[in-house]
Amino acid sequence: MRMQNAGNRKDQAKGRRFPLPARSLLSKKGLQKGFTLLELIITLAIIAILAAGTIPVAKNMIRREKEMELRRTLRELRKAVDAYKISCEQGNVGPLDRKIDDECYPPKLEVLVEGINPPSKANTTIRFLRRIPKDPFTGNTEWGLRSIQDDPDSTSWGGQNVYDVYSKAPGTALDGKTQYKDW
Repeated sequence: MRMQNAGNRKDQAKGRRFPLPARSLLSKKGLQKGFTLLELIITLAIIAILAAGTIPVAKNMIRREKEMELRRTLRELRKAVDAYKISCEQGNVGPLDRKIDDECYPPKLEVLVEGINPPSKANTTIRFLRRIPKDPFTGNTEWGLRSIQDDPDSTSWGGQNVYDVYSKAPGTALDGKTQYKDW
């Protein structure tokens, strides 16, 4: 025992400390872990500011995707109208299926889906669209139509034939200048 006490005294003399019991560790302020209320409030405020900044970006991304889909859809419809015209000029549309002064344009959009039966080919149907696509902004298949006899900027269809297709969606594009109906 004397040897141990002598060793303890030497350690105490050199300034060494012995480990404290476990319960005294918990009482030390520097060893406690966790966040203060202020730190949590600041963190939540920073996250809220960052989230508020991403909402307009997300809205613009969704709108930009709808605009791209509208352009694709209008291009598809116009190509189908042009394909019908070419097919009509080649004689694939019979004279009974046409109107006077239609200039080989389809009488309505549904004809592009239903197809035509060429007089020279029995039991053959040529279709130009599988279905009438939906307008991504309005969500329905109602499109604005113009005939060859209508004014280029007309918003009412004369009913003679389908020369052009446009969107009935209200609003302005992301560029801030053009209306969706002018595409």
